[in-house]
Amino acid sequence: MIAILLNAGVVFLMYFPAHADNVLLEILDHAFLTFFVIEMIVKLHKMKPRQYFAVGWNRFDFIIIAGSLPSLLVYFMPIPSTSILIILRLFRLVRLIRFIRFVPNLTMVISGLARALKASLFVLLALVVLDFLLAIFTCHFYGQIAPEYFGDPLISAYSIFQMFTVEGWYEIPQAITEKTESTILIGITRFYFVMVVLLGGVFGMSLANAIFVDEMTMDNNRVLEDKVDELKAEIAELKSFLLKGNPEQK
Repeated sequence: MIAILLNAGVVFLMYFPAHADNVLLEILDHAFLTFFVIEMIVKLHKMKPRQYFAVGWNRFDFIIIAGSLPSLLVYFMPIPSTSILIILRLFRLVRLIRFIRFVPNLTMVISGLARALKASLFVLLALVVLDFLLAIFTCHFYGQIAPEYFGDPLISAYSIFQMFTVEGWYEIPQAITEKTESTILIGITRFYFVMVVLLGGVFGMSLANAIFVDEMTMDNNRVLEDKVDELKAEIAELKSFLLKGNPEQK
């Protein structure tokens, strides 16, 4: 784990312009890769392939390390920095995911996440459909006025999604109203974009977040409900015991 963190720190430094051609960092990066390869070979030798690949994290490490190996070719041939072979070294950073193993109650968290995604799926689909419809309408009416925001359906869909996340809710309508002289059209434009923000941002995104959070915390609610049920059972048992000990209270 320490080696993974150190390697991530080296890769992090390599992408600063001041260290772009730092030979020492390049050597350290490839030294870490060599270390990971040796570690993998040792594990394969000790555990045997069948036992090694039976562990999910081992399969994960094997894919990451094998995918990073082509980056070592820089020592044997000139490779541009934009080459996929160089970019593959970033693949090793995915190993940082291994640290989620230390998250308390990880199984419960993953279960809650899957349940939350499933529960909020229909709301998210509804938001996608709403985004698509509003993108077409807005592109039709404002595409020529503000092509930077609504020049085509894809740009329009992105701009509408920005407004769903309550970003650009002021700048985008302002860019349109500045190019419009009609007071009535300015009023209609402002009302239209207010409705876009309310429908998609305030109601739609808030509803999706509420459902997501509710499903994520359901396990905690169930634990509390179980404890309440246990407490009720204990109280009933204690009451029954007291009544048996004092027949006159029956």
